[in-house]
Amino acid sequence: MNRPIRLAVVAAFVVCLSVAGLAQTTDLVLFYEHGCAHCAQVETYIDELLATSPSLAVHPHEIHEDGAMDLLSRYLVAYDVTLGSHPVPYLFIGDVAALGGTYYGLYDEPYETSGRSEQFALQDAVLLAIDSNAVSALDRIADAAAPNGGGLTEGLTISAIAIAALVDSVNPCTFAVLVLLLGTLLVMQRQGRKRLVLKAGLAFTSAIYVSYFLMGIGIFSAIQAAGVQQPFIMVVSGLAILLGIWNMKDFFAYGKWFTIEVPQRWRPTVKRLTSSVVSVPGAFLIGVLDSLFLLPCSSGPYIAILALISKDATKTQGAVYLLLYNLIFVLPLVVITLAVQFGFTTTARAERWRSARLGKLHLVSGILMFLLGAGMLAATLLGWL
Repeated sequence: MNRPIRLAVVAAFVVCLSVAGLAQTTDLVLFYEHGCAHCAQVETYIDELLATSPSLAVHPHEIHEDGAMDLLSRYLVAYDVTLGSHPVPYLFIGDVAALGGTYYGLYDEPYETSGRSEQFALQDAVLLAIDSNAVSALDRIADAAAPNGGGLTEGLTISAIAIAALVDSVNPCTFAVLVLLLGTLLVMQRQGRKRLVLKAGLAFTSAIYVSYFLMGIGIFSAIQAAGVQQPFIMVVSGLAILLGIWNMKDFFAYGKWFTIEVPQRWRPTVKRLTSSVVSVPGAFLIGVLDSLFLLPCSSGPYIAILALISKDATKTQGAVYLLLYNLIFVLPLVVITLAVQFGFTTTARAERWRSARLGKLHLVSGILMFLLGAGMLAATLLGWL
C-alpha cells in the first residue's frame, strides 16, 4: 500500500471517529462534593450503569468549583425544582431531577430513596431517558436564564471564537498548502481547463472545512465526556500563551530553534500529494489529507476554543460555534482562490507575498494567540467562565 493510500485510510478513520461523536448520547449531569459519602455511593451506581449503557455521558461538577452554583441554579430553573434542604448529590437526566436521593419527574409524585432503592431509581431514570429519547439535560438549560453573567459569558465565547479563528486563518501553514495547490491547478488552466481552478480550489477549501468541523465535534464530545472542562481550560490557556510567545519569536528569529509550521520532513509528502490533483474530487480528497498535516501546525487556537465551549455548551450549541469558527478559518482560502481565478493575482505573487511577510504573519498570529490564552485564563480565574 503506497503512502497516499495509507494516508487516505487514516483520514477516513479519523473522520469516522469524529462522526461517531455526533451519535445520540444520554447526558447525566452530576453535582457532588469531595468527601461526601452519599456522593461516592451514587458515583458507584453510575459507574455500574456506564458499563452497561455505552450511550450514557456523565458531566460531573464539584459543587465548590467556580461557577458550579450558578450552573446548578440554571438546572433548578430548567427542571422547576427547588433545592430546599436537600444535600448533595444532585442529578439531572432526561426529564428527571434527583436532589439528595429524592427523585422528581420519575413517577407521579416525588420519590424518596435510600440504599438499593436509589440504585433502582437511578437505573429507571436512565432507561426512561434512553427509551423516550428525552431532551438532553444540557439542552434544557440552553434557554434557562443564567443568574449571573450569562450574557457576559456568551459575549466572551463569541469574541474568543472570532479571535481564535482569525489566528488560525492567518496561519502560514494554511496559506502555504493552498498556494501550492493552486500552483498545481494553474498548470491545468494553461491546458485549457480554466474553470478547474475555481471548482477545485473551492472543493479543497470545503474539504478543510468539513474535516476540521468533524474533528472538532469529536474532540468536543471527548472533552465533555471526560468532565474536566475547567482544568483543561486552564492548561490550554497556558499553552496558548506559550505558543503565542513562541510564534512572536519567529518574527525576530525566524527558523531558529523550533518553528510552528509544517515540519520540514512532511513538506515533500504534502507537495507530492497536492501535485497529484487531476480533478475536483481529487482536490477534495487532498484537502482531507492536508487537514491532517495542518492540524498539528494550527491546532493551538482550535483546541483552546474546544476547551472553552465544552464547559457549558450543549452539543447543538457546540456544533453552531464550530460552524462559525471554521467559516472564519477558511475565508482567506476562498479569497485567494477567487483572486487567482479572476486574475487579481497569481499563485507566484501570492507565494512571494506570503514568503515576504512570513515573519509578520507569525507576529500577528502570536499576538492574537497570546491575547486569546491570557483572556481565557483571566476569565476563568475571575469566575466569568
